Amino acid sequence: MSVILTGHIDVPEERRAAVAAALPEHVRLTRAEPGCLFFEVEPDGAVSGRYRVSERFADRTAFEAHQARVRGSDWGRITEGIPRSYRITDEGA
Repeated sequence: MSVILTGHIDVPEERRAAVAAALPEHVRLTRAEPGCLFFEVEPDGAVSGRYRVSERFADRTAFEAHQARVRGSDWGRITEGIPRSYRITDEGA
């Protein structure tokens, strides 16, 4: 049963440069994680500072491992406190 996360992160103007600089490494590391089936973070063309997020992990264990890695990463530190709006679903439940 895969876990799917969709939604967005709204980056305040004063933090956009740091987030944009850290994003490529965050994407690279996430895509290399065991159980990562799909991971995409793209700017939203309609809302300034918003990034659309789409993730799929093989199972809940892989998803939780990703969340734990992010909490201890540069990305986690750089994006701490930035508003997110995510929907997480278990496919095949």
